[in-house]
Amino acid sequence: MALKAMAQFVGAIAVGGMMMTSGTLANDSQNKGGGDRVTGEPFASRSVVLGMNGMAATSHPLASQVALDILKAGGNAVDAAIAGNAAIGLMEPTGNGIGGDLYAIIWDPKTKKLHGLNASGRAPLGQTLEQLRDNIGRDKTDLPDFGSYSVSVPGAVSGWGAMHEKFGSKPMSDLMAPAVTYAREGFPVTQVIADAMEVYRARYERLHASGEIEEIDNYKATFLIDGKAPVEGQVFKNPDLANTLEAIGREGADAFYKGEIARTMGAYMERIGGPLRYRDFAEHTAEWIEPKSVNYRGYDVWELPPNGQGIAALQMLQMLESYDLKAMGHNSADYLHLMTEVKKVVYEDRARFYADTAYYEPNYDYLLSDEYAAERNKLISMDTALKQVDHGDPKLIDGDTIYMTVADKDGMMVSLIQSNYRGMGSGLVPDGLGFIFQDRGALFSLDPNHPHVYAPGKRPFHTIIPAFMTKDGVPLMSFGLMGGGMQPQGHVQIVVNIVDFGMNLQEAGDVARWHHRGSTQPYLPGRMTDGGTLQLESGILPAVAEELRRRGHTVEYTTGPFGGYQAIWRDPVTGVLFGATEMRKDGAAQGY
Repeated sequence: MALKAMAQFVGAIAVGGMMMTSGTLANDSQNKGGGDRVTGEPFASRSVVLGMNGMAATSHPLASQVALDILKAGGNAVDAAIAGNAAIGLMEPTGNGIGGDLYAIIWDPKTKKLHGLNASGRAPLGQTLEQLRDNIGRDKTDLPDFGSYSVSVPGAVSGWGAMHEKFGSKPMSDLMAPAVTYAREGFPVTQVIADAMEVYRARYERLHASGEIEEIDNYKATFLIDGKAPVEGQVFKNPDLANTLEAIGREGADAFYKGEIARTMGAYMERIGGPLRYRDFAEHTAEWIEPKSVNYRGYDVWELPPNGQGIAALQMLQMLESYDLKAMGHNSADYLHLMTEVKKVVYEDRARFYADTAYYEPNYDYLLSDEYAAERNKLISMDTALKQVDHGDPKLIDGDTIYMTVADKDGMMVSLIQSNYRGMGSGLVPDGLGFIFQDRGALFSLDPNHPHVYAPGKRPFHTIIPAFMTKDGVPLMSFGLMGGGMQPQGHVQIVVNIVDFGMNLQEAGDVARWHHRGSTQPYLPGRMTDGGTLQLESGILPAVAEELRRRGHTVEYTTGPFGGYQAIWRDPVTGVLFGATEMRKDGAAQGY
């Protein structure tokens, strides 16, 4: 399997987690592309990609080419990001598409500020919590993972519309054209995506047989070839999606939310007995929001506020700043123990306080303060793993995925993440439209006393988070690391690898990763009581794992989930762009 081979490769290049580095934080100019050698010869799966006029890093090589072609044709980074996202929705349906949601952080060189975008969809307006509980069964403690009751309004296209209206420079039809061509003429399916499409074929057929998914005939007609998932190298076409994207190109986002596409989606849901209707699509809007930040050792790291989980990465960095991580050694027992304990503490706050801010908003100033970080650090012992953690002070209460990044010659940078949630999504494909509805609505809580409880028109909890780094008001890095609950953990690992350990952009993503699972979840009943499980890539030495077990951790070696990373670094002096991509996926960073 591809993922097993990748894990073995990670182990080969990062034994013990000790990574030869090629970068120093003596200054930020030309830092991430090489700089002074500090620990022998550097090693990474590939060189950092360089460019002066534009850079695109996505999890699919053809999508990166599409974005780069838009830049070469005179488009800006937002134009290129929209075009690349349209292409990757076609080419990597196992993680994203126009049936999903979107978030972005955009650096605008004209206003010299960051702009945050929340283009996530909402719950059906015509369904109350009591009606939902009646529909799924009163004995259920959580929502179905698939099928119509897991579907919330897809927000991705509204994100394109908002980005294009505010920053776009080329007609939307030009931005849709490359994906339309690939959808009609076809493209060869890559290895990782082919493997995932087969996994979802088997899953959807099983779930349909059990009644959890209402119908899969549309899914089969759209995503299977002669009843089988496409294999590596097989040409895949999606003419229905080509027609849908063409309509969006002609009429903009309104085609999706107020035109014939919306009427088709509403009629499909009514036909299969789902709760969404035309009104849900017609009343949907994306929202420009203010990103939040903390300063970590002189670098400002930026995330978006809930309904996503980006604040968790900032909380973790606030707690970690008081420790000398470099002295501990990268992927040492002390380092991994501390990282895991900090994650456990922060994720209890994540489970209790993160929700749609239109319904519930914590005190962010306190949540991200030095005072609160110091208080939470008192819970951590370097000798013993926590089995159970309480969430923080009540005064906090005031009332599968793709990541891509694009930068242009003028200094605009886009950090964009987009997802269907669980792999391909709900399993439901609206009639003749060529895309699959997300299943993000499965992340609502059914507990009426929880801030994340389901409500009509409310946005569910989100795992997808874009990130950004600046210093002294100057943009340095747009980055992300996709993968559910791995994302805040992954963001922290990337920042620490670069800031504390001096790794360059590619090395920071290649080094062996850790992932802790089992924390209390925002959408499920129950609490973590056993300390969860610390998952390690094979590059971390067995002796380190044994020491972690001695301290009380449950440890396992696994091939995932360790996420998927892309990043662009902009030299603040020369403007040279450095691109890096994820070796664990099919991606590519390309510049010119």
